[in-house]
Amino acid sequence: MATTTSSPASVITWKLDPAHSAAEFKVKHMMISNVKGTFSGLSGTLLENPSDPTRSSVEASIDITSLNTADAQRDGHLKSADFFEAEKYPTMTFKSTKVERQGDAEYRVTGDLTLHGVTKPVTFAVDGPSAPGKDPWGNTRIGLSATTKINRKDFGLNWNAALETGGILVGEDVHINLEVQFIKG
Repeated sequence: MATTTSSPASVITWKLDPAHSAAEFKVKHMMISNVKGTFSGLSGTLLENPSDPTRSSVEASIDITSLNTADAQRDGHLKSADFFEAEKYPTMTFKSTKVERQGDAEYRVTGDLTLHGVTKPVTFAVDGPSAPGKDPWGNTRIGLSATTKINRKDFGLNWNAALETGGILVGEDVHINLEVQFIKG
């Protein structure tokens, strides 16, 4: 996590709004098309340092059991010991270690992703945060988008099947897309 040495008043705490946030992934299936899925159980906190955004930090978690690919049988297989082992590893977590500015409202956020009991560094390309805005109930909100790509085998998600025509059933690269809103808290 990025260290914040400023006074607490200079850091704004934002709580992730799970009702207006989404975590999506896609992975090649049979080497011909992508299968997509979502997670709905998101939580997290962004500690924003507006005077120096590179000193901001974020921690987030996702409930693995909230996985949904629009196919109950596939969801069950993904939650099983062949993949996520959701009963043993019910959450995936991310804790930032470095924030780098890439342009106006564009950042690279590197941190430790823990998935399936394995922790590896991952870097997200982040667009945002947006300018703060008020919702109809008086809450101040910001939003951001983040993307990354991981190799599932790096996290011990090794199950696969060979195809009769050559190749494999499930691709190794997993593309992750986050659309997140935070409420000033």
